Amino acid sequence: MLLFKCQPTIHSFEKFKEFAEEFNVGEGDLVLTLSFLYEPIFKPLNLKCNYIFQDKYGLGEPTDQMVKSIFQEAEKFNYKRIIAVGGGTVIDIAKLMTYSDVSGDIDLYSLFTKKIPFDKNKKLVIIPTTCGTGSEVTNISIVGFIKKNTKFGLASEELYADDAVLITEFLKTLPFNPFMTSSIDALIHSIESYLAPKSNAYTELYSLKAMKIILKGYLKMAAKGKDYRNEIMDNFAVASNYAGIAFSNTGVGAVHAISYPLSGKYHVAHGEANYQFLTEVLRTYYKMNSKGKIKELNTYIAEILNVRDDPEIIYDSIDKTLGDFLYKKKLSEYGMQKSEIDDFSELVIKTQQRLLKNNYVPFNKKIISSVYENLF
Repeated sequence: MLLFKCQPTIHSFEKFKEFAEEFNVGEGDLVLTLSFLYEPIFKPLNLKCNYIFQDKYGLGEPTDQMVKSIFQEAEKFNYKRIIAVGGGTVIDIAKLMTYSDVSGDIDLYSLFTKKIPFDKNKKLVIIPTTCGTGSEVTNISIVGFIKKNTKFGLASEELYADDAVLITEFLKTLPFNPFMTSSIDALIHSIESYLAPKSNAYTELYSLKAMKIILKGYLKMAAKGKDYRNEIMDNFAVASNYAGIAFSNTGVGAVHAISYPLSGKYHVAHGEANYQFLTEVLRTYYKMNSKGKIKELNTYIAEILNVRDDPEIIYDSIDKTLGDFLYKKKLSEYGMQKSEIDDFSELVIKTQQRLLKNNYVPFNKKIISSVYENLF
């Protein structure tokens, strides 16, 4: 049984300029990034590569329409290496751009349902500008399919980057809200990885360390102010990377699965959507099996947050720690209707089995509906 795999190769630089020199960025390279980064970062270097700016084709999470529009633009370039510089949206799209036949006419649904194989023929370098997705070290791409009102994840060995690069210069420019939603996403990656059936002594090294770094970081920010994050941003970047390594080996579970319909229909940021369901899923897990690994998780988090080892106190403390920086809404505040609880639950069962099989305990439609109802 395979216990642990770490791919790709991981690098670190202070500045993008240092990376560009070492990686010989130039002709044959296509950089997928965000337009606001061009003037201060890329333009002064006068690199002989081509650029596509993801934000010109849509904002928020990646959708099938956004991907197809970017693919259509990419057809103009004869590129051998794609360099992704951005957050989760940029990274997820860039992974798909290594496909051998990038075209605006591509049947993404067939690709994501594996009716057609993923054939990679280009190199991929990923440089994250947020501290949450961990996507630079995973083989997963998530895309929202607009007409289906949900997201699908494609997991394939071909989606691994060849190189993952952490560059401090980008993280210092991250606004507060994207910092919070992305770092919360990393925290959830670490928690779900720890509880997953495939969790083992190797993945736990990364998931537990990521949890500790992130939660300790929030406690320091609560004491010293939210701007203190810039003093410890490198810690969050490493924690996100650790969490990505952990869940790339174990997968994530119900928190992600249940959040996808909300995120897909109401365009809620990925990390924020996950945040809404985190403690309710943990409470449900604990009620269903309080004597398993979740007991160890509770003890570990209780020690970090310096609270009594009692599940209700621990979960309330997690909500309080995160809620000091990001308001936790009721699902109805996003516009969700009570009648959609059944629809969303059915959609999770039909489309998210890849994630549900990674649950700490099995969830059926009734249990999923109860999570939505308790948060509505």
